[in-house]
Amino acid sequence: MSCQLLVLYYSRHGSTQTLARHIARGVESVSGCEAILRTVEEIGDRSDEPSDPIVTMQELSCCDGLAMGSPVWFGNMAGPLKHFWDHTTSLWVGGALIGKPACLFSSSSSLHGGQETILQSMMLPLLHHGMIVMGIPYSESQLHSTQSGGSPYGASTTSAGTNNLSKEESELAIQLGKRLATTALKLKE
Repeated sequence: MSCQLLVLYYSRHGSTQTLARHIARGVESVSGCEAILRTVEEIGDRSDEPSDPIVTMQELSCCDGLAMGSPVWFGNMAGPLKHFWDHTTSLWVGGALIGKPACLFSSSSSLHGGQETILQSMMLPLLHHGMIVMGIPYSESQLHSTQSGGSPYGASTTSAGTNNLSKEESELAIQLGKRLATTALKLKE
């Protein structure tokens, strides 16, 4: 049995993308699971090319689970990611995502820059789609010692101008990817 887990993100400066790659590593550490890294289309006038392919509605519809990430924009997900979700009505009407597991991740430029708020607000469209939203349990020891990112709501990082994750941030992202993959496999049984 194989599972395809969509790791969907928007990243402006690379920190969210770095988290996405760590989550993908966690997903792929589970036998039979494949991470599909995708981003969303940019809104406005930005000329740089995304480093991962743009997600399609078909990929979202067919995935066995979802990890979604965004930088913090005033406590909310970034506009391009919100714009993408605003166009998923056909999937919502058809129930395409009902019962699929999902998790969240984010990056901010400061510790109190809205990491937990964004993780909670990103849950809303997933709950409307009927997804099973999961976080990080306190059985993950790094959750007790992190000084910069990670919460029970999902993986996060405080970028502070770099794309380097702390040891705790990195491990929590990998463990979240493993948890998503393991749950997706169990749900497919």
